[in-house]
Amino acid sequence: MQRGIVWVVDDDSSIRWVLERALAGAGLSCTTFESGKEVLDALASKTPDVLLSDIRMPGMDGLTLLKQIKQRHPMLPVIIMTAHSDLDAAVSAYQQGAFDYLPKPFDIDEAVALVERAISHYQEQQQPRNVQINGPTTDIIGEAPAMQDVFRIIGRLSRSSISVLINGESGTGKELVAHALHRHSPRVKAPFIALNMAAIPKDLIESELFGHEKGAFTGANTIRQGRFEQADGGTLFLDEIGDMPLDVQTRLLRVLADGQFYRVGGYAPVKVDVRIIAATHQNLELRVQEGKFREDLFHRLNVIRVHLPPLRERREDIPRLARHFLQEAARELGVEAKQLHPETEAALTRLAWPGNVRQLENTCRWLTVMAAGQEVLIQDLPAELFETTVPDAPSHMQPDSWATLLAQWADRALRSGHQNLLSEAQPEMERTLLTTALRHTQGHKQEAARLLGWGRNTLTRKLKELGME
Repeated sequence: MQRGIVWVVDDDSSIRWVLERALAGAGLSCTTFESGKEVLDALASKTPDVLLSDIRMPGMDGLTLLKQIKQRHPMLPVIIMTAHSDLDAAVSAYQQGAFDYLPKPFDIDEAVALVERAISHYQEQQQPRNVQINGPTTDIIGEAPAMQDVFRIIGRLSRSSISVLINGESGTGKELVAHALHRHSPRVKAPFIALNMAAIPKDLIESELFGHEKGAFTGANTIRQGRFEQADGGTLFLDEIGDMPLDVQTRLLRVLADGQFYRVGGYAPVKVDVRIIAATHQNLELRVQEGKFREDLFHRLNVIRVHLPPLRERREDIPRLARHFLQEAARELGVEAKQLHPETEAALTRLAWPGNVRQLENTCRWLTVMAAGQEVLIQDLPAELFETTVPDAPSHMQPDSWATLLAQWADRALRSGHQNLLSEAQPEMERTLLTTALRHTQGHKQEAARLLGWGRNTLTRKLKELGME
């Protein structure tokens, strides 16, 4: 029995064909259209359970089609497909009421799963998101899957004032994401105030956050508003929240719970309406375990978590980012933008970038000034980029864990042009585990097999395959 009716509209016949075959194979009825007008004409007589629409088509584009569909059929889930995978496309789709956003090229199994979720949503008669806000664009660029997840979160939060915790290494763009969350929220017309906890002396943090009364301490000659008051009605971005002293954490927790605070030296409560977005490069769960961060505050902040990947985990974005930064640097300096030689582009993609996007941006500024010609060659790149560096551990790993060491080995191998990493690493890993287990059991094979989670026959076969008999 067919489980749902799906319509697909795309001016690319190959996309229509692939989706039609895949959806039919999943037991879904699929009808394809070449233009938005054809879809609107068909909607006059029947309605599907879900519509997949390309965003850029001749004549009526996908967002215009989406808007018209939402006026006539507000409950119909629409999935927007686009090859132009950027934040603006994602947010625009969600603002117009899209059920979800599918960047091309997509995994066909994921596309089918998304369609099935949309059908369930439609059949349960849930009202889709329909957000009406406007805001300036941001310079967040990324086609890597991890960045697409970030765009989705920003889009889905575009009518919310919920607390968000952003984590990622230094230089990954945490403040840019915080700005985007503010600009695409109902608080867009109110202030966005940023405060870096690591940049303020500990004895001044309370005054910076909560302000002070005249005479509260030596040098307090006037009443001063703190960042909470400055951000009233808007967003307060607390960067490097992991560096906040414990006593200030206690005061912050009270503000989040009560919506009011006292200035330093003050006795009258000050009420504020502030959305908190916090960011850190540290492992807050670990700091909670170490007693350096309040667990109750962590749970208050960690309502929605956004993880920003390091640049080495989104290498496919490096060429586009580099071209963007070269254009920005040229615009600032009033010169013609430099172009990257293909070999230079490939070299940039292979580098470690321990400073992440910020390091790439600064390198592009340097190249705009220092590269001899209009085309940037490999020899134009700063020598320090090619120094051997060990990449930081991914944020979810402990610095000295075996998984971290494996990740670092894999990163070095990939930057050196190695291929078939799994076929190289797996035998060595099995050989190491076997040797260690046999040493631990003093050569007793059956006991070693038990420790490894294998049967005796499997261990014997592995010893033979690895030449360890």
